[in-house]
Amino acid sequence: MSDMGNQSGSQVESVGAMVRDAREFCAKNWWVYLLGGIAAIVFAILAFTKPGAAALVLGLFFAAFILVDGIFSVIGALANRDHDGWWLGLIYGLLAIAVGGYLLAVPFAASMALVWTVAFVVIFFGVTQVALGVRVRKAVKGEWMLYLTGALSIIAGIMMASNIVIGGLTVVYLIAAWALLVGILRVLFALKARQFGKSGLA
Repeated sequence: MSDMGNQSGSQVESVGAMVRDAREFCAKNWWVYLLGGIAAIVFAILAFTKPGAAALVLGLFFAAFILVDGIFSVIGALANRDHDGWWLGLIYGLLAIAVGGYLLAVPFAASMALVWTVAFVVIFFGVTQVALGVRVRKAVKGEWMLYLTGALSIIAGIMMASNIVIGGLTVVYLIAAWALLVGILRVLFALKARQFGKSGLA
């Protein structure tokens, strides 16, 4: 009985440590979500106000957004690599840097290849957000924003890939709508995550 009690107590302490670790990770990286959200909103506004812009211009806008978001994600992940879930941000950040850098280096890539790339990054981003939400669900009550962000991203990515043959304004508006919704959700989550460090409450 004593051994079972000790084992149960150890498990409770372990879970408690993971919860505190997840909360601390979110609190320390709130600025990553904030900057990424702002970048997404700015990109969405540009895309909505310039819907008739050439694929080259749209590609450069998206590449810049992805590259900046990736850089901040990597910085945030490496600065907190002793916290649970840091590698999710690192993987996404490295992929975003590679894709953003490639699109900036090869701006004349075919529009079809560009849309496929965008769709892939959006879907992968969605998967990482859902995975992060699962890992921090016991630590924060606002994890539903991560789930929603991830779900919207996955759906948007599939829609982009499905409508690739249509092209034109349809794909532009899909990308812009995704960026706007995700940007708002990321800003909201950033503001909530910032409070974790101040109040210590989920």
